[in-house]
Amino acid sequence: MIVYLDLVFLTNLLIDAALLRMTAWSRRLTFRWWRLALAAALGAMYVVMIFVPSMSFLFTTLIKLLFSIAMIWIAFGFVHMQYFLRNLGAFYLISFCAAGCMFGLHYVLQSSGEVLSGIWFSQTGAMTFHFQTGLLYVALSFLGALWFYRSVQSSRNRQEARQSFIAEVEVVVEDVRIACSGLIDTGNRLFEPLTRTPVMVTESSLWQDYFPPGFLTRISQERAEEIVQELDDLEDRWRDRLRLVPFKGVHHGTRFMLALKPDKVIVRFRDQQYETTRILIGMKGGQLNNEQAYRAIIHPELVHL
Repeated sequence: MIVYLDLVFLTNLLIDAALLRMTAWSRRLTFRWWRLALAAALGAMYVVMIFVPSMSFLFTTLIKLLFSIAMIWIAFGFVHMQYFLRNLGAFYLISFCAAGCMFGLHYVLQSSGEVLSGIWFSQTGAMTFHFQTGLLYVALSFLGALWFYRSVQSSRNRQEARQSFIAEVEVVVEDVRIACSGLIDTGNRLFEPLTRTPVMVTESSLWQDYFPPGFLTRISQERAEEIVQELDDLEDRWRDRLRLVPFKGVHHGTRFMLALKPDKVIVRFRDQQYETTRILIGMKGGQLNNEQAYRAIIHPELVHL
C-alpha cells in the first residue's frame, strides 16, 4: 500500500483549520490566522506521525486529548479555565458532528450488498465495520457537514436573539380581552399620521370570534378602503373603533391597513408591565410568523428598552 504523506498532511491541515474556524465562529471568538494555521498544522502533523511505526504509541486516547488541548491553546489562548473548556467542548462537538455526518452519508449511499461486504467477524466473534472512502468524498461530505452545522447554529442564534424580544401582550376592548405573544420590533415606525398614534400589528385571526364570518378573511384578499364601505353586519362597538392607517409596502407603494382602537393595551416584558391607551391595533391577514412564535408586532414605544 502506498501512502502519500503530503496529501494526508494537506487534507488534515485543511480539515483541522475548518474545524477551528467553525469553533471560533460558534463561540464568537476573535483569533489570529497564523495561530489558527499553526494549530491546524500541529493536528495534521499528528496524523502523519501515526504512519511512522516507531511512533505508534501516539495513537492512544490520552495523546489525542493532549494534542487537541494543545491545538485549542495555540489557536485561542488560555484566558481562564471555563473559557478554555468551553472552546475545547465546542471543538469536539463540531468534530463529532462533522464525522457523524460523513459516516451517516457514507452508510446511506451504500447499497445493501456493499454494506454486507464491509462487515466481517473476527476470530473472537466480534463484528467489525469496514469504512473506506476517497479524498473527494471526504472533502465534499466534510464541507457539507460544516455547512449544515453552521445553518443549524445560525438558525438557533437567530431564534435566541428573537426570543429575547418576545413579550406577552393583552388587548382590552370593553369586556373582550385578547392575549398573545408579540415581537418587539425596534425598527417599527408605523404611526397614524394625523394623531401620531403608534400602531401595533396583530394577526386578524385573533379577532375571528368577534367579527362576522368572512369579514377578516377579506382583509388578506381585498383593500382595506373597500372593506370599510361594507360594515352593515358589524356591531356598533366594533364599527366605531375601526380606522384606516396608511403605510408603505415594500412592493406596493402606499396602502391602507384596517386598524382598531382598543381601550388599552398591556405589555409584559422582562418582569415589567407597561400599559397604554394611546395605541391602534392593525389587523393583518395570514400569519406573522410561520412557527407561531408570536402573533403580534409590538411598537417599541410601548416598552422602555
